[in-house]
Amino acid sequence: MEFARIMNMTPEEQPVVNRNRDRYFPTRIIKRGTGIRSLPRHPRSLDLSIPFQRRTVGLEEFMEAGRTAGLLILKDGMIAHESYRLGTDEQSRWYSYSVGKSVVSTLIGAAIHQGHIRSVEDPVTGYLPILEGSAYDGTAIRHLLQMCSGVFWEEGYRNGDSVFARMYDAIQHQRAGGIVEVMRSLPRVAPPGTKFQYKTGETHLLAEIVHAATGQRLSDYLSERIWTRFGMEADGFWCLESADGQETGGGSCNFTLRDYGRFGLFILGDGIAGGERILPEGWVAEASHPRIDSPQNDYGKVEQGWPLGYGYQWWSFPKGRKSMANHDGAFTGIGIFGQFLYINPKERVVIVHWGCWPDPWIAGHERSLFALFSNAIDALR
Repeated sequence: MEFARIMNMTPEEQPVVNRNRDRYFPTRIIKRGTGIRSLPRHPRSLDLSIPFQRRTVGLEEFMEAGRTAGLLILKDGMIAHESYRLGTDEQSRWYSYSVGKSVVSTLIGAAIHQGHIRSVEDPVTGYLPILEGSAYDGTAIRHLLQMCSGVFWEEGYRNGDSVFARMYDAIQHQRAGGIVEVMRSLPRVAPPGTKFQYKTGETHLLAEIVHAATGQRLSDYLSERIWTRFGMEADGFWCLESADGQETGGGSCNFTLRDYGRFGLFILGDGIAGGERILPEGWVAEASHPRIDSPQNDYGKVEQGWPLGYGYQWWSFPKGRKSMANHDGAFTGIGIFGQFLYINPKERVVIVHWGCWPDPWIAGHERSLFALFSNAIDALR
């Protein structure tokens, strides 16, 4: 499917395409195991009101007006709310967009715990020698995780001349290694670790590092370390750069609503699956919030007028701010068109939202969703 077409889908096309990406792209299965982690029903029912477009609406009206395709709210591992709209159901596997970036960063942590990767301070070229002599010389894995490599990028979702569009062109034409070729061609604009710049292509480089370090395809590694051990109920799949090629690491994994929720529970539980530690101790705390030594990623610094900060491919809510008290210590994966995987360790809450917004980003819709999350937390206390 062409770049202009996929980024300008009508509201009616979005849910059909987002739950059927395997019809349009080559994929690789993320195999589940034999056991399923149960998600019992929470005893409390939710009756929420949400501010939306200068008025207050109920949850059903909010989901209809905001084009919600799926919503799952978990408290203490129990389902407090689960709903499907726009043709989705319990079996639908929904395209992650950039929520998949948080999955990729988690696999970096898993590879570090197993000793396949020594440290986030390792040079990128130590695992991807194809980048030697490019602007990525002197760049550490941490810089990719934090989106602060200093390498040029344009995240233009509807700009056919952007670097993002060049990356997508490689996928559309199924050019094996095409994304890395685009990344090799980019110039440096700032020293590593000094400037935040959101770059989908760099998450693909992280995925390539996982493959190089572990010797396993991304889907197989995710299946082995998390999917089979944590008890996901369905096979997932990952869209590929080319037929039988690499997974497109900047996003494009596809899970059921409940399995997105289970992945959130895995993170909430500090990376333990099947009684085994999968992530290094302290990884979730480090990955989910800006580092003290990285002021460019601090709360309110990554984008003017936006209070969130950035960890290792997770967006982070500010700590200790009274106006956002319910989100204190929370973090979220975010994908364009309304995809969220929200995790609140303090409140033991995980929320998954699938959206079909008419534009890649609508600030008012995002604020309303954060209000919904906050109101759900209040109702479940």
